[in-house]
Amino acid sequence: MNNRLPEIGEKEIMEEELSADLQEKLGALKEYIRSLGSLAVGFSGGVDSTFLLCVAREVLGDKALAVTQIGAFVPEREQGESKSFCEERGIRQIICQADPFADPSFRNNAPDRCYYCKRRIFTEIKRIAKENGIDYVAEGSNLDDLGDYRPGLRAVEELEIKSPLREAGLTKAEIRMLSKAMGLPTWSKPSYACLASRFVYGEEITEEKLKMIDQAEQFLIELGFTEERVRMHGNLARIEVPEKDIGKLSEPETREKVYERLKEIGFMYVTLDLRGYRVGSMNEVLKKS
Repeated sequence: MNNRLPEIGEKEIMEEELSADLQEKLGALKEYIRSLGSLAVGFSGGVDSTFLLCVAREVLGDKALAVTQIGAFVPEREQGESKSFCEERGIRQIICQADPFADPSFRNNAPDRCYYCKRRIFTEIKRIAKENGIDYVAEGSNLDDLGDYRPGLRAVEELEIKSPLREAGLTKAEIRMLSKAMGLPTWSKPSYACLASRFVYGEEITEEKLKMIDQAEQFLIELGFTEERVRMHGNLARIEVPEKDIGKLSEPETREKVYERLKEIGFMYVTLDLRGYRVGSMNEVLKKS
């Protein structure tokens, strides 16, 4: 196995014809990480945390550690992909199993649910980092994340978790461009949020319901939908796919397959959101109140 990480030096950047501004942001990111000396990255295997981990590994070497949270609220495919990524590149990874279900504020799914979950998870990651002689912990939020309702960022601030991508002023699109220049397979990976974000606020979150959502979304992926959400409203599944895919999902044969599979999983009703997929659709009710 070749454990060599892709280099992200000036040669690769110039070949991709990235802007001087983006090269400057990359330089600032590397300098910021270098100043920390050692870093544990909360690594989900998504676009942002993968990019952050790889830059940290290049800058800090073995002083960069991946810590990955697993549990019912993380899709099984994401757990597997994060492990494979670290194994292939020789990056040390520690699996974290903080239990957010122990906190009723998480289970009861209030609008600030994410705060309690993030606080519990990053408290555990800080403990792991300390045990392994790592001075700082980082998470992978980017500049665009400040534009949505994200109570989890309050926990990040309270626990003094570092946010290097935001410090460097990087947006999602820029992170994808840099990831492509590095040859990272995640550069075009769709964004996936915690499965707990699929519940209407106030509905109790259980492991059984999370498993239902995971299975339903995995089925849609197997049918070829690369961006999808299955939102849970009681015993009703509200499916979101991009507008361009609404017609595809509405085709009689596909529609019947999806209906039968989601009924088999345990949903009583299966609906298609005609507005299409959008980030944070469960937060729309908060904006109206």
